[in-house]
Amino acid sequence: MHPVDWIVAAAYVAGVVAAGMWLGRRQTGATDYFLGRHRLPWWAILLSIVAAETSAITVISVPGIGYASDLTFLQLAFGYLIGRIGVAWLLLPSYAKGQLQTAYQLLGTRWGAGARRASSAVFMVTRAMADSVRLFATAIPLAVITGWSYPASIVALGAATLLYTYTGGLRSVVWMDVVQLTVYLLAGAAALTAALHLAPDGLAEAARAGRLRVIDPRISLTAPYTLLTAVVGGAMLSAASHGTDQLIVQRLLATRSLRDARLALVGSGVVVILQFALFLTVGAVLRAAFPAGVALRGDEVFPRFIVTHLGGGLAGLAVAGLLAAAMSTHASALNSLASSTTHDYYAPITGRSGEDRHLLRAGRLFTLLWGIVLVLGALLFRQREAPVVVVALSIASLTYGALLGAFVLARFRRVAERDVVLALVAGSLLMAVVVFAGPLASVTGNPAPLTALSRLAWPWYVPLGTALAVGIGLASSAVPVAAGARGGSRRADAGAPRHEGT
Repeated sequence: MHPVDWIVAAAYVAGVVAAGMWLGRRQTGATDYFLGRHRLPWWAILLSIVAAETSAITVISVPGIGYASDLTFLQLAFGYLIGRIGVAWLLLPSYAKGQLQTAYQLLGTRWGAGARRASSAVFMVTRAMADSVRLFATAIPLAVITGWSYPASIVALGAATLLYTYTGGLRSVVWMDVVQLTVYLLAGAAALTAALHLAPDGLAEAARAGRLRVIDPRISLTAPYTLLTAVVGGAMLSAASHGTDQLIVQRLLATRSLRDARLALVGSGVVVILQFALFLTVGAVLRAAFPAGVALRGDEVFPRFIVTHLGGGLAGLAVAGLLAAAMSTHASALNSLASSTTHDYYAPITGRSGEDRHLLRAGRLFTLLWGIVLVLGALLFRQREAPVVVVALSIASLTYGALLGAFVLARFRRVAERDVVLALVAGSLLMAVVVFAGPLASVTGNPAPLTALSRLAWPWYVPLGTALAVGIGLASSAVPVAAGARGGSRRADAGAPRHEGT
């Protein structure tokens, strides 16, 4: 890159860290640190949701998908919008009824501490795994562009993000997300402009080759981006991620009202469709503008194009966009993991739930510890063949179905705490077999059931996981138990408020 590009990228990172730390000054307690005192505007939450859920994976992997195939990946985003609409009207009212700090407190109100901690643990394990992959994803463009090693890129990015997240909490994370979303969308637009300059007929050529196809009407359980699979799977994935994942729910709890939470959630679905369309189109045009990319892995196409074809500060802007996308998601993961650890485990176990200032100090300590865990996880990641967007979503889907199933089970009065905990644990373990069926089949002689499961398209993971969790929970609730063993259920029905919509 030209020296001016390095200056642009370095100035951006320094500015984000400094601004994030400045926004986080004068934190008064854990409520401020984790929920911004419930005073964050809906439009900022909307943009923060988009920035948190898409990350650097969107910026590097989605153009690679558009480059290698067509635009049918966009069908997932249609499902995402449907899933968010369902969460906004069916689940958000339950969150708005009480002063909740985490999504899993709702399950604790329904059943007890065991359900709350089990669901929170499932979230933390999955979030740590998925965001380690996302952090690793950023090492790909940094290694291509800067020549740094993957470990050096991971550590540098993790340290920079940790600085302002540790100091500023959710308020800094949200406002920096707004800036960072703007930057990486500008980077995408700049790349598209440069690609069209190099190949003015790039869109027409892509259309003639069928690369602008959006709808695939086939019915298939093995093809991931057919209309039925993508819309149903996308809707269920979005319902789970935006209705049960603390990373997103935390933002919705930080809004001023139920109306604001709904505006932020549904509006984010519309913006995601536009965002995916932009980066898929970038990939489609790059096929004509950058034919040398056919020899590269899909995740390397867009970074390599930046290095070889952008200049005059545009490469610096694109690098800043990649860093922005990565930092926004990494910061969100750190804050949400620290929030769940603090409120679902530390505060109730130590009996310090009402000590807001003490929980602020504990929350910052857990932020630091999770920062170390995610960096170590990214350093250990070795999967290089599949697009990282698919790897990350597959990992998240491993437990999203079980979490969504737990919230569905809350509608059944006969389901007790032991039933929902069993559903969470057994459902996640069964989905681990499904998600890793390919490797398991190869080491067990390729038995027919595992081979068949390995062909299942990943968007079906959440629907399958939800069905398994609900089925296990209901089956368990039908098994007779000794008197008093269902105390959690009677406690919820008699003494705790019913949360319609869950």
